[in-house]
Amino acid sequence: MKKVLVAEDEESIREFIVINLSRSGYTVEQAENGLVALQKFKQDEEGFDVAILDIMMPELDGLAVCKELRKLSSDLGIIMLSAKTQEMDKVTGLLFGADDYVTKPFSPSELMARVDAVYRRVEMTRGFKKGDSSSDSIILDEFELNLRNRTLLKSGNMIELTQVEFQIIEYFFRNPNAALSRNDILKQVWGANYFGDEKIVDVNIRRLRMKIEDNPSSPTRLVTIWGLGYKWITSEQ
Repeated sequence: MKKVLVAEDEESIREFIVINLSRSGYTVEQAENGLVALQKFKQDEEGFDVAILDIMMPELDGLAVCKELRKLSSDLGIIMLSAKTQEMDKVTGLLFGADDYVTKPFSPSELMARVDAVYRRVEMTRGFKKGDSSSDSIILDEFELNLRNRTLLKSGNMIELTQVEFQIIEYFFRNPNAALSRNDILKQVWGANYFGDEKIVDVNIRRLRMKIEDNPSSPTRLVTIWGLGYKWITSEQ
């Protein structure tokens, strides 16, 4: 069962989202504000695959809900809904653990493309975690990326990653010391038909650096290639 939690305080927009999700085969739970959304997530015994959160909501805004949901689940897919004027809030949402954002107004096809893409990543992550975790690792210096249970270790210590972060790291680990453009990363992780811009790559790189670098403001592993993108540096280079 594909289950989505929709938190949106504007009833007309919420109903529009629910109708389109239901038509596409998703089971939908609605919440009119952030506080209700968080309560429903905690009380649901079956669990959700994706959460769609409006940034501006009463009681508890979408950013606060996103932060709390990410603490509760590393593999939940989270999509933020934002207005064009909420550029900084989009960035904050991604830093808090959101996987993607959709800018209002949006079409049904755009919304469903984003939800389907996030849902596929969630299912892939959960499928790997159920498999054998004893093999299929990539080791680069003090880092070990386990492709079976979708985990990253640094000097034996676990680093919590979202499914998007894992896919980005996996792409770098399969191409160590190679300069990867933002567009390459975007196509690899979000797909060739992604509607958004390249900024989502930069924000996720910032978030990854906060987790893996000893000094995120002066990275030595995940470095910037100015005018192009990023590169994972190994000690052997």
